[in-house]
Amino acid sequence: MKVISYGGGVQSTALLVLAAHREIDYPTFLFANVGDDSEHPATLAYIRDVAVPYAVRAGIDLQRLKRVRRDGTSETLMQRLNRQDTRSIPIPVRMANGAPGRRSCTADFKIRVVGRWLREHGAPAAEPATVGIGISLDEIHRANRRRCEPHERIEYPLLDLRLRRTDCERIIEEAGLPVPPKSSCFFCPFRTVGAWRQQRRDEPELFIKSVQLEETINARRSALGRDPVYLTRYGRPLAEAITDSGTERRPYDIGDGSCDSGWCMT
Repeated sequence: MKVISYGGGVQSTALLVLAAHREIDYPTFLFANVGDDSEHPATLAYIRDVAVPYAVRAGIDLQRLKRVRRDGTSETLMQRLNRQDTRSIPIPVRMANGAPGRRSCTADFKIRVVGRWLREHGAPAAEPATVGIGISLDEIHRANRRRCEPHERIEYPLLDLRLRRTDCERIIEEAGLPVPPKSSCFFCPFRTVGAWRQQRRDEPELFIKSVQLEETINARRSALGRDPVYLTRYGRPLAEAITDSGTERRPYDIGDGSCDSGWCMT
């Protein structure tokens, strides 16, 4: 069994085009949707309106997956974050000094969701599935950073083909497709300052939801006697940290929160 972990961004969409042209042998693409209330709406729209129809025309099986609990009910990342009984925070919120906290969102809502599908479709540890991840040559430092589950073997087709992100954009455009936006949860603490500023300016409804989420997390932490955490590196609330003027200092602004590869910055 060979599948691509599809993130809906540039690199993994380039893999979709390469698979459609039979330049790589991956007949199945798996998009682990962390939630329609959590994924950026632009990514969901791209997958629905562009990627899925293209995959159908090309004979590629593009599956949209979601996290399902043992009792059969589904759960989104936003629902997890808003649960009153949740004491841990699954996203990498920032401490007062700007350092990210530990996270479980990728493991719980991406890796395990894909892993469950693989097991249910006949990928035991004795004969693991091959899972392709869209890390490009300019991001080679991100390869081999996560554990490999017993039922899977990780490959990096873009590295094998020595393709960079710019190559991926060209491949998508030559296929007649629009280049997708960077994929991520709209409230991801790995977003750059520029991305946060763009959200406040152009997507105010998402910015308000991000502010409300940060407030909800900190209200729960305050009740537990814990220090506040933040969605940016500035050590203060999002609404104060990201201004309309765009005059913020930008300390070590290196992350972009993108899930383009399919494994969400891992």
